[in-house]
Amino acid sequence: MSAPSVLYDAPGPKAKTRNVLYTVLFGLVLAAVAWFTISGLAEKGQLEGAKWSPFLLGSTWTEYLLPGLLNTLIAAGLSIVIALPIGFVLGIARLSEHRWISMPAGALVEFFRSLPVLILMIFANELFARFMDVDRDVRPLAAVVTGLVLYNASVLAEVVRAGILSLPKGQSEASMALGLRKGQTMRIILLPQAITAMLPAIVSQLVVILKDSALGGALVGYAELFAQYRYISNNYQNLIPTMIVIAVVYIVINTLLTTFASWLEKRMSRRGRPTVGGGLVEEQAPGMEFTGLRTGDNL
Repeated sequence: MSAPSVLYDAPGPKAKTRNVLYTVLFGLVLAAVAWFTISGLAEKGQLEGAKWSPFLLGSTWTEYLLPGLLNTLIAAGLSIVIALPIGFVLGIARLSEHRWISMPAGALVEFFRSLPVLILMIFANELFARFMDVDRDVRPLAAVVTGLVLYNASVLAEVVRAGILSLPKGQSEASMALGLRKGQTMRIILLPQAITAMLPAIVSQLVVILKDSALGGALVGYAELFAQYRYISNNYQNLIPTMIVIAVVYIVINTLLTTFASWLEKRMSRRGRPTVGGGLVEEQAPGMEFTGLRTGDNL
C-alpha cells in the first residue's frame, strides 16, 4: 500500500470514477475544438496543398525562415548574455546592507520592471536615431537588444534576490561562524545553492526573451522570424499556414531550451550529494574543505 499523500487524501472509488469521467469529457471537448478548427480552415481553403507546398521548397526556408530564425537567435542570445550578469549584479546589490547601494539598485529594478518592453524598444530606437551615431542597419538590432536587456535584467534581479532570500538563514550564520567574509559567503555558499533553486524561473525568463524578440519585427523593423510572415504570405497568399509554421518553429526552439534547462537543473541538483552506500561527497563547493566522513563514522 502506498504512503498517504501530504497534500490530499487518496481518491476513493467515487473520486476515481469522477476523475475518469472528467478526463473523458475534457478529451471530447478538446476533440470538438480541434474538429471545429480544422473544418473551419478547410472551408476557407487554408488546408489546400498549394498553400502548404511553399514550405516544402528550400527557397522559402533559405530566403525567409532560416535568416529570420538566425536574427531571432542573435537578438535573444545577445540579450541573454547581457541581461544575466546585470540581473545578478542588481539582485545582489538589492541585498546589500549599504543603502547607497541597495536603494539605487532597487529604484532601477522597479523602474524598468514597470515599463512594457515594447516602449523600451521604441524609446531605444528613437534615442539611437536622434542622438547617437548608430548605423541604420544595426539600429533595429540595437533597439531590440536594449529593450530586452533593460526589462529582463530587472526581472532577473528580482528572481536572484528571491532565490537568495529563500535559503535558510543558517547558511549565512554558519559561514560567519567559519570566519568567511560577506563576499565569500555570497560567492561560495549562497549563490551556488540559489542558482539551482531559481533555475526554472531563469529559464522561463529566457523563453520570454526569445518570444519578445518578435516585438522588434512589429515595432522597429527588425528582420526576425515573425516578421518574415509578411514576405511569405504576400508571395504565396497563405497567411494562416505561414503563421502555423512559424508558431511550430517557436515551439520547437522553446522546447529544446526547456529540455536543456531541465537536464542542467537535474545535473546541478546532484552536486554535493553523497554517493550510494555512504561514500564521500562527490562534489564540493569551491573553497570549502570537508573531512570526508562516511555514514556511521564516529564524530
